[in-house]
Amino acid sequence: MLVTWPYRRRGSFLETFDPRARLLFALSLMLSTLFFWDVRVLAGLWVLALFYFRLNRLTWRETRRAWLFTGFVAGVFVTITFLTGRGGFEVYQTERLLARLSLPVTIFGWTPAVNVTMERMFFAFSQMCRMGTVITAAILIPYTLDPTQYGVVFRGLGLPDKIAYAMDLAFRFIPTLGRDALQTMDAQRARGYELENIRGGPLAQIRRLAPLVVPVTLHALMTAEDIIDAMDLRAFGVGRRTWLTELRFRRHDFVLLGLSAALFFGSMAAAALGFGRFWVP
Repeated sequence: MLVTWPYRRRGSFLETFDPRARLLFALSLMLSTLFFWDVRVLAGLWVLALFYFRLNRLTWRETRRAWLFTGFVAGVFVTITFLTGRGGFEVYQTERLLARLSLPVTIFGWTPAVNVTMERMFFAFSQMCRMGTVITAAILIPYTLDPTQYGVVFRGLGLPDKIAYAMDLAFRFIPTLGRDALQTMDAQRARGYELENIRGGPLAQIRRLAPLVVPVTLHALMTAEDIIDAMDLRAFGVGRRTWLTELRFRRHDFVLLGLSAALFFGSMAAAALGFGRFWVP
């Protein structure tokens, strides 16, 4: 069986809900952020996402790598937007200058400087809250969804069999690739290939890891060929498929679906009425 994300049962009452309902609620959280630029509204959505994250009983230790990676990427984007001022021109037209920070150097007659304005600061806060909500809801999907139900969930949402199975394989791709990379590194260490205590800094370490790329890539291609052959032998794509597990909505699932719809369509209606636009105190 292909490798999956580190899913385990946590004893949360949310595990009694249909995985489709939980997935749709997470998606409604992410999509609701698209309608607002008010940092107060976006902060509220982020708090709601963190509360939902807490209800799933996920821990920092389990999701630390996902938080660090996505947080670093979000921080880079927010920093670039703040330094350049680009991205907020469509949201605000005027800026109130608070300070001008300049470096004590001159490059071909140009002095690097950054204008710190109220609009840039609150646009950066809004952008961080929006990304934080999306990241929180996105982390919930692979860590709380039973890997044996990936294809069943997407098929149950009305997607065709081919797309449902493609989504199943896509969710398993990163863990499988990571497993293959670790196995290759262990095999190279057993043969005396030095991977630790390398002098020369990050560039030397990258050059040292370059020979591992070829076997990992070839193994991924061979695995894909094996999956294709297995699907062809089972006549996948010829007609409608049946799934081993059958999902059924229950009463409390409809309650969660109603909350998801209320959150999404309520956000859409509020944005149409002019609520939640960019705000600066």
